[in-house]
Amino acid sequence: MKSFDENLVLETINMIRLYNLDIRTVTMAISLRDCADRDVNMVCKRIREKILKHADKLVSLAEEVGDDYAIPIVNKRIAVTPISIIGESCDSYDYLKIAKTLDDVANETGVDFVGGYSALVEKGFTKGDIALIDSIPEALAQTNRLCSSVNVGSSKAGINMDAVLKVAKTIKQSAELTKDNDGLGAAKFVCFCNSVSDNPFMAGAYCGYGEPECALNVGVSGPGVVKAAIENLDKKADLGTLARTIKHTAFKITSTGELIGRKLADKLNIPFGVVDLSLAPTPAIGDSVAEIFQAMGLEHVGAHGTTAALAMLNDAVKKGGIMASSYVGGLSGAFIPVSEDAGMIESASKGHLTFDKLEAMTSVCSVGLDMIAIPGDTPDTTIAGIIADEMAIGMINKKTTAVRLIPAIGKTVGDKVVFGGLLGEAPVMAVNTLSSADFVQRAGRIPAPIHSLNN
Repeated sequence: MKSFDENLVLETINMIRLYNLDIRTVTMAISLRDCADRDVNMVCKRIREKILKHADKLVSLAEEVGDDYAIPIVNKRIAVTPISIIGESCDSYDYLKIAKTLDDVANETGVDFVGGYSALVEKGFTKGDIALIDSIPEALAQTNRLCSSVNVGSSKAGINMDAVLKVAKTIKQSAELTKDNDGLGAAKFVCFCNSVSDNPFMAGAYCGYGEPECALNVGVSGPGVVKAAIENLDKKADLGTLARTIKHTAFKITSTGELIGRKLADKLNIPFGVVDLSLAPTPAIGDSVAEIFQAMGLEHVGAHGTTAALAMLNDAVKKGGIMASSYVGGLSGAFIPVSEDAGMIESASKGHLTFDKLEAMTSVCSVGLDMIAIPGDTPDTTIAGIIADEMAIGMINKKTTAVRLIPAIGKTVGDKVVFGGLLGEAPVMAVNTLSSADFVQRAGRIPAPIHSLNN
């Protein structure tokens, strides 16, 4: 196992006290492949027993390790095998019963969220995939801790446009069923291109088919730390110095994350998985990726130069992190969620940050269009067009991209949705009102790009 300089970790104490450094999440990935059965009641029983076997002490031991090192572990989560795979073993599909079982056991273990109510349909659907996707709006409306995801494209397979349109309807229905909570159901759902199987962040976490029986993945965050490091530089420092400073900071953050992850994995007697070194913001002041851009010299996020600054930030974070750990994984980079970042909320509210600028930024960020509120009357076909555009960015660039939109039912541009906690709040942003209908309603799959033929 990698040896650690614990003195280096102790240097981060001021980062914790002053700049909001924390372990954003520890996520236990649990394979449920051995829970399949023809009887859905037996499936639910096995799922409950399997999760409790591994995760019963996850929360208490995470708090113990956090106390030992005086480093906050903000979220404790569970990610399971995509449930479309497990549920289709049953004689009759009852995915809602499985959803409620997952939510109940998440509540019993005390974790914040459970992810994996998911399907991987980039090349086509099975009957189980269709049944699961159809159940998502009701499942998210009737549960509190369940998160869901669907992968609709990849650089190898192309984009399943039938799935894109189906997912767009799912997002709208999820928002409708939870409109009294500002569309919270849609906030717990994300669709992907090139989803990764060891991602510890919600709503897209699941335990991939090639993952071990059980493993612990860690998500580290620290936008405030990066911002402070940049602000400590001479204002005339060149871009090479700026990038080097970010790399050094990412190295320290990642070292801390891996130490905590390995200590907790040892206590749980399970393998350590990966460190996801993403800069994941919160609505707290001083814990914002958008504020990093201001420290770099932009007046506000959304100014011309924002995409270039984000590209440099993302690259430097990855370079610094990869030097600190041999097991960097997940998404790793910088997140740009609107509702979860105080600086993004401010810029979007003032009109500095537009939907189109956010889409441009996703070509170089860690994920994609994240936690964006849109008018509640936005047509399904327009949502499908937004998804298709974002999936195309991921497919062509061989990177993970995602869409997490919240149609604000009964609201329009200038209103806002409010979730509280880490999900924050967001202004309703304008979207292009030109029709995408005739394009997105064409059946079939957008073919994979030429670089997919690389065997």
